[in-house]
Amino acid sequence: MGSVQPYKTKQGKRYLVRYKKPDGTHASKRGFHTKFDAQQYLATVDVAISTKRYIDPMDARVSVGELAAVWLQDQAAVLKPSSFHPLQSAWRVHVAPRWAGISISDVRYSDVRGWVTELSQLRGPATVIRSYGILSAVLDAAVRDRRIAENPARGVRLPKKVAKRRVYLTHAQVHLLASQASHPEVVLFLAYTGLRWGEATALRLRDLDAGRRRVHIHENAVTVNGRIETGTPKSHVARSVPFPDFLDDVMQALIVGKAIDELVFGDGKQHMLSPNSQNGWFAAAVRRAMAIDPTFQRVTPHDLRHTAASLAVSAGANVKALQRMLGHASAAMTLDRYADLFDDDLDYVAAALSNARRAEVKLDRPAASRLIRAGTEFVMLPPPTSGLSI
Repeated sequence: MGSVQPYKTKQGKRYLVRYKKPDGTHASKRGFHTKFDAQQYLATVDVAISTKRYIDPMDARVSVGELAAVWLQDQAAVLKPSSFHPLQSAWRVHVAPRWAGISISDVRYSDVRGWVTELSQLRGPATVIRSYGILSAVLDAAVRDRRIAENPARGVRLPKKVAKRRVYLTHAQVHLLASQASHPEVVLFLAYTGLRWGEATALRLRDLDAGRRRVHIHENAVTVNGRIETGTPKSHVARSVPFPDFLDDVMQALIVGKAIDELVFGDGKQHMLSPNSQNGWFAAAVRRAMAIDPTFQRVTPHDLRHTAASLAVSAGANVKALQRMLGHASAAMTLDRYADLFDDDLDYVAAALSNARRAEVKLDRPAASRLIRAGTEFVMLPPPTSGLSI
C-alpha cells in the first residue's frame, strides 16, 4: 500500500504518490494534477506489485550501450568467431553511434523506425536486418530483466533480402574452370563434394577414407579479421561425404609425403586462404574460362557448392541424400534453398499419377474423354449402349 499527498507549487496544487517497492525500499512519483490521477497511478502500482509485474523506473534508466555490452559478451560465449564478428562489427559501426547513449526508457518505436529507414538508404538489406536485430535483441533482454514492459523496436518493417541468382556449372564447365586454375584439385573437389571452402581446407589426412572414397567433416576453418579460426562445421554436426572415383588420383597426389595430422590441401602445415575475389587465382581462372567459353558465367568458390548440388540432383540424388551431403540441418532447408533443382520432379509426379490411374481404373482414351467439365463440377456422361462401362 502507499499514500497520496498534496503539495503546493507555483503552478498550483499537485499530488505526490509514495509506495514501497518489492525489495522493501520506498519510491515516489510527483506531479499529478488531480488526486484522482494520483490514486489511479497508485492502484496500478499496487496491482503490478501484487501480480509480480512491477517494473522499477530506475532500472529503465540504464543505457542501451550498457546492456549491449553484456549481450555481446553472452553472444561471444555461444557463437563461433565467424558468426560473432559480424555482430560485433554491426554494433560498433551502425548501432552504437545512434543508440549506445540512449536510456532504454527513452527508446521509441517511431525513432527506431526512422533509424531503420535512414540505414536502409545507405546500406543493403542484410546489414539493416542484422543491425536492427542487435538493437531488438538487447531490448528483448531488457524486457526479460523487467526493466521495460515491452520492446519498442518490435513490429518495425524491414527491407527484404533479394535472393542472389545461383549459377550452376555443367560438367564440361567445371572441367574448363579446373583446367584454367592454378589449383585444379580444389576446383574439382569443391564441385563434386559440395563442401564449404572452410570445410575442405580444414581436412586432414586422418579425415580421408580413400578405400570407401569418403571424407569425414569434423572441422571448419574460416578467416576472421585476417586470422584463421577453426571450429566445428556450420551445423555443428560431423558428417561423411563421398567423392567420385575419378578423383582418386587427385586425392592420392594431395597426400603424398604428408603425415596423418597434416592438411590435405596446400602445404599440409597452413590452411589455404580463400582467394581474393578480384585478383586471386580463382577469379583469374574464371576470367580465362569466360574468354574461352562465352556462355561461362562469373562464379565464386561458394558457387561450386551450388554446382555440386545441381550435378548430384541431375544424377538422381534425392533430397535426403543431398541434405546429408551438404550438411544442412534438415531436408526442408535443402528444399528451401534448392527447390528450383527439383522442378522436374513435379513433371514426374504428374506422369506417375496418370499412369497409376490408368492402371487401376482401366480407362481408354475415348472413355476418359467422356469426362467433361460442366460449370464448376466434373460430371460423367452416360456411356453409349455399345461402349465401355465406366
